[in-house]
Amino acid sequence: MGGAALWFVLAPCVVAGLVPWLITRWRPGDIGVWWLPMQVLGGVLIVAGSAVIVHAFARFVSEGRGTPAPIAPPERLVVGGLYRYVRNPMYVAVVAVIVGQILQLARFDLLWYAAAVVLSVTAFVVLYEEPELSHPFGPEYAAYRQGVGRWLPRLRPWRPS
Repeated sequence: MGGAALWFVLAPCVVAGLVPWLITRWRPGDIGVWWLPMQVLGGVLIVAGSAVIVHAFARFVSEGRGTPAPIAPPERLVVGGLYRYVRNPMYVAVVAVIVGQILQLARFDLLWYAAAVVLSVTAFVVLYEEPELSHPFGPEYAAYRQGVGRWLPRLRPWRPS
């Protein structure tokens, strides 16, 4: 559990919290009254994304008996909970939190950061994470990859055959 908590602080909290704060100091941009609906949507994305991040970490600890960190990977493939809808709910949620901050604060300078996060995460997933998961989980992971999309959620939960 300690490793998961440390990784939680070092990864999503830094990427979705500390770095956006360093860029914006959470000071709003020029917000007009017309921007209120976008602020509400931003707040929803921040809250929902944060809840998904916590859920995803809990799944790694309970179901996977490990962490999402490459240095302490799970013993079992995590395919329950939100992972039945999308293969990378944690990464999707981190980006949602950043986009939520863009809308909440009307700080479009965070768009460049969000784009950099998306590109970095995509490269990490495609070049490192997916090949690494293929080794210990073989056919089970291949079936999961075939049934569940990398970024876009399914409408109905995936069930292994």
